[in-house]
Amino acid sequence: MSLDQILELPFEVAVAALFVVVFCRTNAVYWVGRGLSAGYGRTRLANRWSGRSLAGARRLIDRYGPVAVVLTFLTVGLQTAVNLAAGMGRMRLRYYIPATIVGSTAWALLYATVGLAAVDLILDRAAGSPWAWAVAAAAGAAVVVRLAASLRRRKRPAEATRVDA
Repeated sequence: MSLDQILELPFEVAVAALFVVVFCRTNAVYWVGRGLSAGYGRTRLANRWSGRSLAGARRLIDRYGPVAVVLTFLTVGLQTAVNLAAGMGRMRLRYYIPATIVGSTAWALLYATVGLAAVDLILDRAAGSPWAWAVAAAAGAAVVVRLAASLRRRKRPAEATRVDA
C-alpha cells in the first residue's frame, strides 16, 4: 500500500490500520525481549545476578515501565529500545498491554493526522528538489565511507595477530 493510497483512506480506517500495525510491532518487539531474557537466564552469566536485585529491577519496571512505554509513542527512535527492555525485564502483561493500547492509540491518531500529511509534503518537495537529491547522495556516501572505515579498523587487529603468530 502506497502513501497516496493511505492518504485516501477514510480517517477512521487509517487510524485503525495504523493502530494495528504499531500495536503488533511493539508487542512483537516485547516478545523478542522476553525470549532474549529467557535465553540469557540459561547462561553462566545469569548466575552473577542475585534474585533480590532482579526482583528490585522488575518492581521498577512494573512501576515506571508503563509510563515509559506510553511516552515512547510520542518520540522518534525510542519505541523499539523501550519495548525490548520491557520484554527483557519481563514487565507484567497486565501493565504492558494497557500501556501499548494507550500509546498505540495516541501514535495512530498523531500519525493519521499530522504525520502522514508531513511525510507526503516532505516527499513531494524533496522529489522535485535537486538540493534534496544532493543531500541524500552525500548522506549515502558518508554512510558508505563510515562503514568502510569501520571494516578496515576491524580487519587490522586480526591481520596483526596473524603476523605475530
